[in-house]
Amino acid sequence: MSIQSHIAELERRHAALEREIEEAGQHPSVDGLELKELKRRKLLLKDEIAKLHTGEPVLH
Repeated sequence: MSIQSHIAELERRHAALEREIEEAGQHPSVDGLELKELKRRKLLLKDEIAKLHTGEPVLH
């Protein structure tokens, strides 16, 4: 998988998490810990995308 296609996949997953967070935030019954975990995963994806754009090694 090329770097560009990997970045595109990560961006797709980031956008999907963004939509999921927005939907979850509109429901008062959503567990706060679940919402926090979604936001944490979204931030990790954002960091990985940024590192790939700058050429830094990505550690998992």
